[in-house]
Order: sequence, then C-alpha cells, then structure tokens
Amino acid sequence: QVQLVESGGGLVQAGGSLRLSCAAAGRTLIDVAMGWFRQAPGKEREFVAGISWSGETTEYTDSAKGRFTISRDNAKNTVYLQMNSLKPEDTAVYYCAADLSSYWPSGQARRYDYWGQGTQVTVSS
Repeated sequence: QVQLVESGGGLVQAGGSLRLSCAAAGRTLIDVAMGWFRQAPGKEREFVAGISWSGETTEYTDSAKGRFTISRDNAKNTVYLQMNSLKPEDTAVYYCAADLSSYWPSGQARRYDYWGQGTQVTVSS
C-alpha cells in the first residue's frame, strides 16, 4: 500500500509560481515512475508531467513545457512540480500518482496505481 500526500497548492496571481510536493509513505518510490495530473471543474483529469524512476527522463504536456519542471528526491521519497509563469487556465486540483509497474512515465491515467488526495491550485488574473 502506498500513501501519497500532495502539498504546496494555493492562490497565486497570474505570472506567479508555486512548488507542489508529493510525499510517499508505505513503500519506496525509487523504482517507479511518477506523474502529476490535474483536473479543472467540468473537465477530465489530464496529464501534466511525468518522471522516470531515476529522474533522467521527464515528459510534459505541451501547455506545461517551458513553464513547469518535475523532479524527484528518492532519498526523501518525494516528487516535486515547480510551476512558473502560471496562467488562470492552470487552475485545477493537482494530483500526483505512482505507476508501480513501470520505470518510465506514461501520460495515461489508467496506468497509475496510486493517487494522492489532490491539492488545489488557483491562479487569479
């Protein structure tokens, strides 16, 4: 069993930055891929970024490229999402997820086995 707990969300003005954290308990994440997803009201959950077990491979949705950076600290069993130049359309609940069956990140939510409870990010214009 894996417990994932996100933190770092909040209210920020457009152009600002936030750093989300996802701390894991119950199992080491050193050998699994991790992802960040988000879900805005009335919309489907969408992939934002993913990172391989070693941190060497990262994937981003087009809207996140150049603005967001995913990273991990396996010693702390924690994954991060640094979000810069935030826009109102980034407003959503952000979730981290663990894919225990792969070293490499996937953009497909169904591939992930465990999910956090989510953290709200609100970007005002």
